[in-house]
Amino acid sequence: MRLLNAWTFEIKEFMGSDSEIYAMLSHTWETEEVTFADFRASSIPGPAGSMNGFKKIIGHCEKARMEGYDWIWIDTCCIDKSSSAELSEAINSMFHWYENAGVCYVYLSDVKSDEIPALADSSFRKSRWFTRGWTLQELIAPQEVVFLAADWEEIGSRWELSQIMSEITNIDEKVLKDPSRTVEFSSAQRMSWASMRKTTRIEDQAYSLLGIFNVQMPLLYGEGSNAFKRLQIEVLNSSNDSSLLAW
Repeated sequence: MRLLNAWTFEIKEFMGSDSEIYAMLSHTWETEEVTFADFRASSIPGPAGSMNGFKKIIGHCEKARMEGYDWIWIDTCCIDKSSSAELSEAINSMFHWYENAGVCYVYLSDVKSDEIPALADSSFRKSRWFTRGWTLQELIAPQEVVFLAADWEEIGSRWELSQIMSEITNIDEKVLKDPSRTVEFSSAQRMSWASMRKTTRIEDQAYSLLGIFNVQMPLLYGEGSNAFKRLQIEVLNSSNDSSLLAW
């Protein structure tokens, strides 16, 4: 995996257990995200420094440094998405990358820090982050998750906000407090957590769930809804749980 140095903006590739301790960022993609190609094309900050996405990287680096992390991971610039082989490996590994992170910061660009998350009409409850397919594993996989508002102020941890998030996501509070308990829930129950979430590409509705079901499979963008059928087969082959067939 590649990590970004929070001090120098150097991107370095690490192999296996050689990786440094790192902080991951979970977010929703917006306009002018800084990609791996942008980093490779010029020195940083350079032209990329004026992009909106670079402000997000700066905020992540500053937060990580304050908490003692020298290295960060963010999907926008730590994966070379022009390489189908690398993208496939990254998606099949991503759950474990989040699982092994020192912390995962969830940046909610549409949430205010000066309000009470528990309120029925709070921007926290309405955040776009809770509607996206990829963010399900980013909520469940890490050992520690900290939510940050648009101004990078802390809203609270997954543990502290577990009751509210259970109401928002329909994920059992036991899982939000202890992700290792995910295995106690059937495939159908886990699928229900993703049922209301959306992805830009239809195939990602399946690919984003590989880690949730602890399976791997090659990516075939263009296969459409067949990706979900392949996911069902992989889940059935890896367990005796046939409840996923209900979907």
